Amino acid sequence: MNTLLVLVGPTGVGKTEVSLQLAERLKSPVVSSDSRQIYKQMAIGTAAPTDEQLRRITHYFVGMLDPENYYSASQFEEDAIPLIEALLETHSFVVMSGGSMLYIDAVCRGIDVIPTIDKMLRKEIHDLYQREGFDAIRSRLKMLDPVFYNQVDLKNPKRVIHALEVCLMAGKPYSSLRTNPRKERSFNIVKIGLTRNREELYLRINQRVDKMIEEGLIEEARNLYPKRHLNSLNTVGYKELFDYFDGNCTLDFAIEKIKQHSRNYARKQMTWFKRDKDIKWIDLSDNTLDAVEKSILLITQRGQTEKRAGR
Repeated sequence: MNTLLVLVGPTGVGKTEVSLQLAERLKSPVVSSDSRQIYKQMAIGTAAPTDEQLRRITHYFVGMLDPENYYSASQFEEDAIPLIEALLETHSFVVMSGGSMLYIDAVCRGIDVIPTIDKMLRKEIHDLYQREGFDAIRSRLKMLDPVFYNQVDLKNPKRVIHALEVCLMAGKPYSSLRTNPRKERSFNIVKIGLTRNREELYLRINQRVDKMIEEGLIEEARNLYPKRHLNSLNTVGYKELFDYFDGNCTLDFAIEKIKQHSRNYARKQMTWFKRDKDIKWIDLSDNTLDAVEKSILLITQRGQTEKRAGR
């Protein structure tokens, strides 16, 4: 059975380098499972593959949407599954690489069918948020879906607003749509987790932020500043610089906050991924890139053997 080889791990761990070498070895394209690299005009801030890397290996779901376009994990599932199936008709392997947890789960497990939010409704909720504040959003969610209200992080505007949008769009509680199905796929899936020791990972994250600044992140963010209200730009790297442009902090403070929030996100990713017992972990701190490649290929062979044996 042809195989989707899924590389996961925290931001800054080195997924891009591993995915490129692996894709070359396996003669595979790369499917990005990064919810922000899918957007145009955000290449520096999302650490998207460079033009040279894109010429080196064919990538999908990189730089394909304008920031104004709303895109969700459920849409990713709808688009990615038929693409992967088509690619596996002509490739023995397809490499999928990224750190967006819901996007990865959408492909590997399936995701609840959530309605696409109408642009007019999204604007109405945004206007309500601006006019009456976050308490008004929370109050409406509590009224429409008390079950999810008691589950969600009520300090997270993004999640609360999304839940309210779904309630209004679907005409039913968001919690009633969250059935957590496990869908069967027509291809084998092998999941590899990449990790490093914490000190090394944090150093890499800090150095990557410095490199982004050198490569023009400030100018990239300034060009996007008029669109700062968009969901796509509610992203580490841009939010902090928008605060700087607004005069709320110094540039040095904004850069330090980008580093801090990136480290926080890496911890969140690892907490999420560690719950998945299907992931086989490889520590990049202790291995060369060639050794990592050999380990991944060995794990993949075992996974294929177990699949054929029905285990």
